[in-house]
Amino acid sequence: MRVFVTGATGGIGSAVVPELLTAGHEVLGLARSEASAQALIGAGAAVLRGDLADPDSLSAGAAQADGVIHLAFGNDFDAFERCVAEETLAVATIGAALEGSGKPLVIASGTPAAAGRASTEQDQMPVDGPVGGRGRNAQAVLGLAAAGVRSSVVRLPRSVHAAGGPYGFASLLIAAAQRTGVSGYVGDGSQRWPAVHRLDAARLFRLALESAAPGTVAHAVADEGDTMRSIAEVIGRRLGLPVEAVPAESFGFLGTIFGVDQPSSSAATRATFDWQPVHPSLLDDLETGGFPG
Repeated sequence: MRVFVTGATGGIGSAVVPELLTAGHEVLGLARSEASAQALIGAGAAVLRGDLADPDSLSAGAAQADGVIHLAFGNDFDAFERCVAEETLAVATIGAALEGSGKPLVIASGTPAAAGRASTEQDQMPVDGPVGGRGRNAQAVLGLAAAGVRSSVVRLPRSVHAAGGPYGFASLLIAAAQRTGVSGYVGDGSQRWPAVHRLDAARLFRLALESAAPGTVAHAVADEGDTMRSIAEVIGRRLGLPVEAVPAESFGFLGTIFGVDQPSSSAATRATFDWQPVHPSLLDDLETGGFPG
């Protein structure tokens, strides 16, 4: 299968591309810069120059492919609405290019929170509040199943990680600790965050591309929930810093999200795709230290 991948050189895309190539697929990666283009060529992928703000490049990539994995997202929390708007345009553009083709479209989203329990694949993403835009985009992709697209959403947990980084949300805790001299957590730190190693996540994206039924939601969750305090304790120990409760606003835009208990299950995903995470846990990867400066 020839697969068009956006975000192909990002933290997750750089794992998805070799996963696809090793499985015998061809990859056409979207590259915004010459450095990204060279990284894709070095990995053995073909290159299409463009970005999320260039609908023509997205349409061209989808038209040349047998399937699409959309991973690109700005992750600029100071301009989050703009990043969501870019994703909205990208989803609409790629969806229109694939409509009626029966080709697969897999996009990344996030696991939701469910009060008092681990969220499941059947739970809806929030469409209001700080991250509501991403939930609406995911729903739009699932809706493409009725328009002849084999669409699916792979929901990623709060920390998609690998030893040495990046660590997802845990990277924000590391950066805050390095900046303030305190490894902080919100509230009593008992709130739980799910996690997955990026290589396990990459394998699930490939499996969804190959076999997901139209309208499928999958959870790329290995660790159902590590407490925020346990994450902060590892970070503090590795950096030699005190571990303390800090105000939610210390983490800016994400502070209110950090205080929510949000474990997540992947039981249905494991059964559907015969997917079993095999790589180290978040806490094990954090224990290796060597955090980015």
